[in-house]
Amino acid sequence: MNKKQLAMAATVMTLCVAGTSHAHRAWILPASTVHSSETPWVTFDAAISNDIFHTDYRPMSLENVQAIGPDGSFIPLQNAHTGKYRSTFDLELDQQGTYRVFTASHGLSARWETADGERRMYPGRGRAYTPEGFAAEVPEDAHNLQVTWTSRRQETFVTAGIPDDTALEVSGEGFEMEALTHPNDLYAGETAEFRFLINGQPAVGAELTVLAGGMRYRDSQDEILATTDADGIVSITWPDAGMYWLEANYQDDQGEAPATHRSGSYVATFEVLPL
Repeated sequence: MNKKQLAMAATVMTLCVAGTSHAHRAWILPASTVHSSETPWVTFDAAISNDIFHTDYRPMSLENVQAIGPDGSFIPLQNAHTGKYRSTFDLELDQQGTYRVFTASHGLSARWETADGERRMYPGRGRAYTPEGFAAEVPEDAHNLQVTWTSRRQETFVTAGIPDDTALEVSGEGFEMEALTHPNDLYAGETAEFRFLINGQPAVGAELTVLAGGMRYRDSQDEILATTDADGIVSITWPDAGMYWLEANYQDDQGEAPATHRSGSYVATFEVLPL
């Protein structure tokens, strides 16, 4: 397994968790998503905030942020910088087609009680899962042991020229979105369809929340709530043009030993254009 593959299978990262708190949401935001010049550059912000796309809490770590180009190869992030409230980086779109910018992680987590009733968890806050750490720190006979396999993915998409699908291919591993509607072909008033998968199979009953940017200027969040159907598919009708944040969460009791449960968290940023 090479370094890029290891990064894709990276252990669960605290900073990439969207959904650990309803107040704090993680996001990667491109300045724009559709470009017509020959070799455009795109600047991205990455942060964890209280209000969508408003940097008011802390920056996102760029350690495991990656980009895949239209030919399926990994593209380097350039001019990366982390400040007080946000991280930024640039991407040169030197190929025509669609790029995926993302983080992806999965691993086991455990909770249990000691003989004295003290609660323990692995990995601890700010730590990452490793098979060696799990084997060393989690007792097999721990009282009230709960082991969950968790998958997290966060991404956004940008296109130079005509959109294509190479960078959108799903891996069949973890909690993923299959774009039945191209994510850079979204328009106000139209409906997009996405399929959510857990290890390549439909994630039935995944719960979604969609929020438009600019929520700090609204009296209410005006969220769109949806649930995937028996095929893992969800339909979203975009009410207006603008940037949107989508979060999907999933859980079931189909974890592989030593896990008894699986959970998935997925976050994406989309740009919806006017008709």
